[in-house]
Amino acid sequence: MGKYVVKKTKTGIKFDLKAGNGEIIANSEVYTTKAACMKGINSVKNNAPVAAVEDQTAEGFEVCKNPKFEVYADKSGEFRFRLKAKNGQIIATGESYKAKKSCLNGIESIRKNADSDVFFEEE
Repeated sequence: MGKYVVKKTKTGIKFDLKAGNGEIIANSEVYTTKAACMKGINSVKNNAPVAAVEDQTAEGFEVCKNPKFEVYADKSGEFRFRLKAKNGQIIATGESYKAKKSCLNGIESIRKNADSDVFFEEE
């Protein structure tokens, strides 16, 4: 099982979702409060397991309703994803992948690890 690691940044507080092997599979925006960060984690826990996958790299792709994972190509041509909540807000993003299959595997890892425990990094 993975874990959410909550940590302070220079401008607020954020979380990373780590897989069982310790690799970061998703990260959040920077929140202004711990409570807002916890809401973001709960949103990932609730939305990731039921989110559709919208592959924006496919020609004529079908637009899915939120919640959804959007798969897209970044400026360098690598594959990325973002998880959007029911309200359309981005609640987590992934790293870049050279292969689409790896990107899709990252999404499945988030689904599998979404219900992980939360840990707080020491100040």
